[in-house]
Amino acid sequence: MIILYFLARALIALIQSLPLPLVARIGRFGGALAFRLDARHRRVALENLQMCLGAEKSPEDIRALARENFRRIGENYCCAVKTASMTAGQLRPYVEFVRTQDLDPPRRLVTAIGHFGNFELYARFQNVSPGYQCATTYRALKQPEFNQLLQTIREKSGCLFFERRTDGPLLRAAMNRSNIILGLLADQSSRGLRAPFFGHDCDTGLAPAIFALRYHCELYTAFCFRVALAKWRLELGDKISTHQDGAPRSSEDIMRDVNRSFERAIRRDPANWFWVHRRWKD
Repeated sequence: MIILYFLARALIALIQSLPLPLVARIGRFGGALAFRLDARHRRVALENLQMCLGAEKSPEDIRALARENFRRIGENYCCAVKTASMTAGQLRPYVEFVRTQDLDPPRRLVTAIGHFGNFELYARFQNVSPGYQCATTYRALKQPEFNQLLQTIREKSGCLFFERRTDGPLLRAAMNRSNIILGLLADQSSRGLRAPFFGHDCDTGLAPAIFALRYHCELYTAFCFRVALAKWRLELGDKISTHQDGAPRSSEDIMRDVNRSFERAIRRDPANWFWVHRRWKD
């Protein structure tokens, strides 16, 4: 395990020493190789794409989308290691921010985020929104050394990270701040609600709705779109209504709206989302 840890550190240092476009090409090559060798995840991606888009696209199109999806995943993971070490100024040529004016003035916000593009870049919203503090949750790895290594990389962004199972009190305290942007992943299987997504019911977590209601926050979706090799666009998406006629909406209805917003974002660029996840498992 110690040998693997030092190998991982060396690999991270190597990636962070290379130019970002080269890192992206290496990642795409690795993703293409994984598509050929990783039969289990290839099958999951193909099944998900066929279920969701098979009525609109040919089998050849579905396979091409899956292949490009693997390349994108490789590109995004490798680039995430590199971009985590870059300053806001160094990132400027590679990342565009859209609708940042909607974040003025600073206030408490919850954003429902997903596995779109280089999703580690969500933590950089505060780079273009002075006065804000980004925060999110994560689940710690089973190996403490690797977990610490990963968090050391992530925390360079200035974002606050809270472990889902152990940092509840710290997260609640942070939510009392007047300038927080809490990003919560909303496209993973999570007990809470069976809701339609691309016409098929899947487990949908209620956390974004619950936090927005409990702490009186506005709720938005947010997305990271790949626009070219090693270039991304971070967009603040739809504002999701949390109240109707002055009364709180149910968390279930709120998250159904989040799912619909995610569907529209995926249709814009199907290869940009994380199709290898079993979102529709029973």
